[in-house]
Amino acid sequence: MHDRIDGTVIAITGASSGIGAATAEHLAALGARVVLGARREDRLKEVVDRIVAIGGTATGIIVDVTQRDDLVRLVRTAVERHGRLDVLVSNAGTMAVSPFDDLRQDDWDAMVATNLTGVLNGIAAALPVFRRQRSGQFVNVASTAAYVVKAPQGVYAATKTAVKVLTEGLRQESGPDLRVTLVSPGFTNTEGVGKGASPEAAAAFARQRDEIAMPPSAVASAIEYAIAQPAGIDISEVVVRPTVQA
Repeated sequence: MHDRIDGTVIAITGASSGIGAATAEHLAALGARVVLGARREDRLKEVVDRIVAIGGTATGIIVDVTQRDDLVRLVRTAVERHGRLDVLVSNAGTMAVSPFDDLRQDDWDAMVATNLTGVLNGIAAALPVFRRQRSGQFVNVASTAAYVVKAPQGVYAATKTAVKVLTEGLRQESGPDLRVTLVSPGFTNTEGVGKGASPEAAAAFARQRDEIAMPPSAVASAIEYAIAQPAGIDISEVVVRPTVQA
C-alpha cells in the first residue's frame, strides 16, 4: 500500500513533536509531500530538516490551531506549493488535566480551544478545497479517553469525545468523494503527557508513560494505514493502544 502514499500532499498540525512529528517523518519517508504546522519554530525546523536530510519533501509553517487564519494559511501553502491537498491530519492537542476542584478554568478553555475548536478550524479551512478537488481526507486524532473516562481527565475526555462525534457527523455529510477518519491513540510516549497538568496528575502520567506507553510510530503507522486505502474505501475509525492498557 506504500505506493498510495507516494506523491500525496499531506498537512499535519501539531507536527513539531510526538505523534505529529513521527507521522510527518513516516509519511515523508514513503514519498508524501508534507506541510507541517506547529507553534514552536525551532522544533518544527528540526523535523523539516530531518525529512529533507533523507531526501523527503517538507515545509514548515508556524500554526496555532486556535487561530482560524493559521489553518487557512497552512492549507493555502499546501495548495500553492503542490497544486492540491490530499489529507489534513488534525493532531494538535493539549492534555492539561486536573481535578475539577482545582478550578483550572484557563486549562479547560485551552483544551476546548485546541482539541476541539482547532479541529473545527481545520475542517473549515480544508473542506472547501476538498470540495473543489472532489477528493480529500480528514484524519482527526482523538484519544481512547473518548471511550473510557478516567479521573482527573474529565474535560480532556469531553473534548476528545466531541472530536469523535463531530468526525462521525462530518463523515456522514462528506459524500462519495471525501474520506473521514478518526484515529484514537491510547497511552503514547510523547512529551505532551502530563504537560501543564496538576503536579499530582503529571507525576502519575509520567509513571504510567514509563511503564506502558507505546511509541508515536505506532500511531503514525495507523494513520498511514487509513490514508493508504484504495479510492472509495474509508477507514472510519481506528483505535490503537498498548496491549497492557486496560
